[in-house]
Amino acid sequence: MTTAATPATPAKPEKKTWHGIPRDDIPWMPTVDADACIGCQLCYVTCGRGVYEMHEQVAVAVAPMECAVGCATCGNVCPTSAISFPSLDSVWKMERERQIFRTVKKEALRKHEREDALKARATAQEAVAHLPTRAKVELAGEFGDKRFLVRLEELIEGKPFDVVNLRLEVPTVKGARQKAPSFMSFEVTSEEQASIASFLDEVKKLVHDAGLVLVSATPL
Repeated sequence: MTTAATPATPAKPEKKTWHGIPRDDIPWMPTVDADACIGCQLCYVTCGRGVYEMHEQVAVAVAPMECAVGCATCGNVCPTSAISFPSLDSVWKMERERQIFRTVKKEALRKHEREDALKARATAQEAVAHLPTRAKVELAGEFGDKRFLVRLEELIEGKPFDVVNLRLEVPTVKGARQKAPSFMSFEVTSEEQASIASFLDEVKKLVHDAGLVLVSATPL
């Protein structure tokens, strides 16, 4: 026998609050005088909370409880004063009676913590963005019997760095055999997007120990 699945009970929408006070308890909402409304739609485009819709060229507050408590921007910009709000005295009275500032302090602390975390994250991201993770190295000298490439390969072995775009320019093959000065360039890069500063110092030391001339070592 097959038992029919019991349909899930839809979750009740969470009631909105304003600093701990149920929004439904706060009588702050716009009232539109339909006769005074000229259908300019300024309130419709000004409100960012979807409070208004236009019905037959007249503004209608279809979601009055979405209005931000204390906000009267739409009423202030209405060219015919067709939108009115309750007195702010009712809001101030509720602030005192409900002692909301304890809640406000907790909310402010959480906001500061979020902002500090975002600032710390932005600072860290900026620091990472400015890390030297790649550098171009140029050197000159005689490479014939110095085994420089072998020693360079040994240097990067087992480390999260690599050497790319290596170029060796020699005057002639015979010239290279006769130990004529040549030019080499390559790029040192991090495989983990980490700083190459300390590893670049090791490369510079290798160049010096090999008796070559370091022309430049420029972060990219």
